[in-house]
Amino acid sequence: MRAPDAAIDAGVGLRTPHYRAFLEGRPAVGFIEVHSENYLARAGWDWHVLTELRREYPVSLHGVGLGLGSARGFSPAHLERVCALVEAVDPFLVSEHLSWGALADRQLNDLLPITLDHAALTLVSERVSRVQDGIKRRLLVENVSTYVRFRADAMSEAQFLAELARRTGCAILLDVNNLYVNQHNHGEDALAAIAALPVGSVGEIHLAGHLATPLALVDHHGAAVAEPVWELYRAALQRFGRVPTLVEWDADIPPLDVLLAEAAKADQVARDYPLPVPDAFPPQRAGQASTANDALAAVQQQFGNALFDHRHESSLEPFLSEGGIKRLSLYRGNLSAGWERALADAYPVIRQLVGEEFFEGLARAYGKATPSTDPDLAGFGLRFADFLAGFAPASAYPYLPDMARLEWAVHRAWLAPDAEPLGIDTLVNLAPETLDTARFTLHSSVAMLRSPWATAPLWQAHQPGGPALPPGVDRPCVALVVRPHWKVEMVELGAPDAVALERMLAGANFGEAVDAVLACGEGSRVPDIGAMLQGWFRLGLVAAIEPATRV
Repeated sequence: MRAPDAAIDAGVGLRTPHYRAFLEGRPAVGFIEVHSENYLARAGWDWHVLTELRREYPVSLHGVGLGLGSARGFSPAHLERVCALVEAVDPFLVSEHLSWGALADRQLNDLLPITLDHAALTLVSERVSRVQDGIKRRLLVENVSTYVRFRADAMSEAQFLAELARRTGCAILLDVNNLYVNQHNHGEDALAAIAALPVGSVGEIHLAGHLATPLALVDHHGAAVAEPVWELYRAALQRFGRVPTLVEWDADIPPLDVLLAEAAKADQVARDYPLPVPDAFPPQRAGQASTANDALAAVQQQFGNALFDHRHESSLEPFLSEGGIKRLSLYRGNLSAGWERALADAYPVIRQLVGEEFFEGLARAYGKATPSTDPDLAGFGLRFADFLAGFAPASAYPYLPDMARLEWAVHRAWLAPDAEPLGIDTLVNLAPETLDTARFTLHSSVAMLRSPWATAPLWQAHQPGGPALPPGVDRPCVALVVRPHWKVEMVELGAPDAVALERMLAGANFGEAVDAVLACGEGSRVPDIGAMLQGWFRLGLVAAIEPATRV
């Protein structure tokens, strides 16, 4: 990975719609930034794209799931996954947010506002030091857009970040759009915030668009950078120098040329300013671990309770600054939207089958009944099939639970570990008796579903360019899912393949699987075992063949 070019500081967020343009065109841009949680599996197409591009572009990892300020529910397992990703990618920047996002029993998967007091500062300082020890480098901590403030706040966000940097040696990721949003929402002086941060403490700047709503300005990353934000960018450059700058655009993503034009504008503005001064605070080792303040945990619990049930708002209101309770709906909307996005990613066919409005209701009901327990929402839909089976409003669609099981298998296949499948030439040197007793290890992405419904053809009919809808849904099928390379395949299996593969998945050797096929043969018809084998290898089902161990 090459180092970032000081003459071209501006980068852009790498998003799925732009993968192909980056792979084929290698556009000129200072660096690319990705959300850490999207690459934790380190497998599949997303990982392949990032692996290819990191050879030519400096990479910044931007996390949204650590929840540094969570008094309860901070996930050591998630930190381990982030550390493994950092080691694999070797980014030039690693960042997270000054926020919290977890309770003891659930993840809220949002960048929620922390109480700006000394108890929170002690907690976040310990967490930042812990993260920096884990990733073995400096962490950048970003200021966030907020829609409420707390009565217990004892300092400004900029003062909090300045002291956090002094205590831990972390750097600050200064999002100037967030400064502008908070200036509008809370009357906070954005220029004063810039002045409160020590020179040399800012290691990166973010630019983004925002949305005006009747309640507040919302940091939605779905528009071009507004002119007042450009003015704040100039003020930040004047104080901190030409640090790496990123243009964020995560909603209503435009063509890549539009995003690159925003980055080019940032480059043009930045060239009028000097390079940054040396770091204000050198990296520090972890300090003494602290126990989260019970009062801080209690406020966060009240906040989470109010998000899940508006009847708890009265208990939270005394903790919020004046008017804050009205804006709680913005966070509640974020919670529901996060559930819906996660389920829509995993269950696009169900979304088509039931329609947008019903799917939104499903997501809300499922999220409340089955709260997230992981900072990574990729696993959020794990129990969706069981939920659908017991959800009375979905009873008109009795095949939905099996469709959910099939879609979950497809979703998990995308995230399965990469493994090169064996070719059929592997069999050339195996004697018949050796093959008979050998055990086949199927690819890690393989999953099978027996369904009393026409789940497989119904799924195929809802793919782009897929076949016509089946004439009815009340016929059984067996579906097989596999992703041997970059594309997930779903095929409907005949009875012999289904029986043999089920036996092998249960631990049977090849001979035992063939015996099971012959035992349930259809009439006098003898299955073509050779053709069956060829089909398995053509699909990339076989990852390894282990000959029987001699006794």
